[in-house]
Amino acid sequence: MSNAKAQSANFPFCTIEPNLGVITVPDERLNVLAGLVHPERIVPTTVEIVDIAGLVRGASKGEGLGNKFLGNIRETDAIIHVLRCFENENITHVDNTIDPVRDKETIDIELQLKDLETVDSRIAKVEKQAKTGNDPEAKRMLKLLLMYRDALNEGKSARTVEIDEADQKLAKDFQLLTNKPILYVCNVDEAAVISGNKYVDAVKEAIKNEKAEMLMIAAATEADIAELESYDERQMFLEDLGLDESGVNKLIKSAYRQLQLETYFTVGVKEVRAWTYKRGFKAPQAAGVIHTDFEKGFIRAEVIKYNDFITLGSEQACKEAGKMGVEGKEYVVQDGDIMHFRFNV
Repeated sequence: MSNAKAQSANFPFCTIEPNLGVITVPDERLNVLAGLVHPERIVPTTVEIVDIAGLVRGASKGEGLGNKFLGNIRETDAIIHVLRCFENENITHVDNTIDPVRDKETIDIELQLKDLETVDSRIAKVEKQAKTGNDPEAKRMLKLLLMYRDALNEGKSARTVEIDEADQKLAKDFQLLTNKPILYVCNVDEAAVISGNKYVDAVKEAIKNEKAEMLMIAAATEADIAELESYDERQMFLEDLGLDESGVNKLIKSAYRQLQLETYFTVGVKEVRAWTYKRGFKAPQAAGVIHTDFEKGFIRAEVIKYNDFITLGSEQACKEAGKMGVEGKEYVVQDGDIMHFRFNV
């Protein structure tokens, strides 16, 4: 994904230290805007993706450097779980057979056991407070922790527990591994990249009750695409496979969605730039993504919708057509908005 050339070899624990890649988020809108404005530079937005070593059975008890790897997972905002869904006798499997559902469950169990440890520890702290004191938040916290404990004891991940928005804010504080958004990536061979195979079908069935996305990617093919020099060569390669977009692009976009991230743009002759913000941000928070002073001294935001800009061709044309909105502090930013902030510090 990042062309970082991280080591990849045919034995367990090839990865010990996490490999960090800063990935450009592909967004066709950025190039369309640049084609109209002809800026001096184009700045896409990025997301950090960390390649963490695989967990083995007993990781929650420290097996196979488990505590270290679990700590690496805890620092992330979402999980991409890559599952082997192809056969190749030249590439060994730690369990010697191909079974992606078993592999998924191995990871699930280790993450759930670690979460159960966390939840039990929190319950011990909160229980007395909730029962003796007059603390409504402690009571709410205890109720939520008990719901999580029940689910984890049943072998379910924390993300399967249905809770309201107020409890979601409370739950963030627990930092549960199985509460993180998850994206399953079925690593298939080239023949299965469009229609899938029996392994992919089994994964689909296994995750149907989870709040999770699933993608199919032929990692070996993606590695070949990454080696090609030009955009045109890569497109021809994809067309030959019957694909309209690389799996890597789909994966980055899907991960971005899982994190509930969206993009707004700033457009000018100096630069056309994409900015990442959390879905639901109001204008001052979005301004703060550029600089904290923008949020502190926010006065207003001038907003043009992406489609209006593309149709009319320039900021001036949008102004003249009455397509530039002047928005205040309560405006909720929309994906694709073209924004200009007025502020005073």
